[in-house]
Amino acid sequence: MMELSIKPDLSGKVAVVTGAGGVLCREFACALAQCGTKVALLNRTYEKAQRIEACIRAEGGEATAVQVDVCDEGSLVAAHEQVLRLYGPCDILINGAGGNDPMATTDCETYDQVTADAPDKKSFFDISKDAFSRVFGLNLLGTLLPTQVFACDMTAGGGTIINVSSMNAFCPLTKIPAYSAAKAAVSNFTQWLAVHFANTGIRVNAIAPGFFSTDQNKTLLWNADGTPTARTHKILAATPMGRFGTPEELLGTLLWLADARASGFVTGIVVPVDGGFSAYSGV
Repeated sequence: MMELSIKPDLSGKVAVVTGAGGVLCREFACALAQCGTKVALLNRTYEKAQRIEACIRAEGGEATAVQVDVCDEGSLVAAHEQVLRLYGPCDILINGAGGNDPMATTDCETYDQVTADAPDKKSFFDISKDAFSRVFGLNLLGTLLPTQVFACDMTAGGGTIINVSSMNAFCPLTKIPAYSAAKAAVSNFTQWLAVHFANTGIRVNAIAPGFFSTDQNKTLLWNADGTPTARTHKILAATPMGRFGTPEELLGTLLWLADARASGFVTGIVVPVDGGFSAYSGV
């Protein structure tokens, strides 16, 4: 069981976490369970959610795995009905499902590198509409649709929605145009939702993680022999704290935003947890 630096009493609350099988969101789910919530673990790969459920239950928490496709409204409606039957209405929604697609990336940082140095490399002009749409769908529609399905539980009595944005929303990173654009949209949508729901008691905020070394990005950050890639050197040079974050370092922000007693007047913000990356100009 992880040791939480803050541990608000969220007993009796129902939390729904999409993308719960991912590295960061499984930490979110486990932390919420430690604080007393009943956690619905929504994930496209059911077996991953089942493993998180087993871990939470082994530590005395309450959780259930639910297979869902966050881009499929019918799948979400079925998941909502399952959560309602088992736990009741949602109080805390974590929109954590997201990701990138290699087909929506470029091989070089700038176009002149493609034409002059590597004519066979994938350029901006090689990104297909379908690949770009998949990334946008997963990240933006994958935030919109769960919110439409689960936030209806909150309109009468209030609740908390926490979206997962990214450093890309503040400043787009090279090579990943679709993911950068989608996360910028998530941040903007967070602000829109916060205003739209302000008088219902629903608070909407987002966390923008900086750089964390996870299974999802390990090939981007580390060579096969374990040495850092050139991109890792650039990231750390632009991070004033000079290191990657650990998933546990997101939990204080998560639990602060989830606890209405601690952040009851906070809505419409995107909180960077990034070791200073978003504040550094490079000089």
